[in-house]
Amino acid sequence: MDQAIIVEPSAGGWAVKAPRFANEMFFKSGESAEAAARQLGTKIARASGAVVIEIFLRDGSLAVVTGFVLIKTAIFS
Repeated sequence: MDQAIIVEPSAGGWAVKAPRFANEMFFKSGESAEAAARQLGTKIARASGAVVIEIFLRDGSLAVVTGFVLIKTAIFS
């Protein structure tokens, strides 16, 4: 199952939420929140294989859905 990371507006800025973590992260700019979500998404994908990032606008509409999938390969010689 994919892990979800959500970026959404909050009082005074933007929040990054991931159900797998108890605490939210808060940022003053949406750009900073999106960058943090992408970094977190990369780390989660490396650990568990897949993650989806959903970014919501201030009006509540869904702006972007991004997915990260880790593809494991083996090289045999």
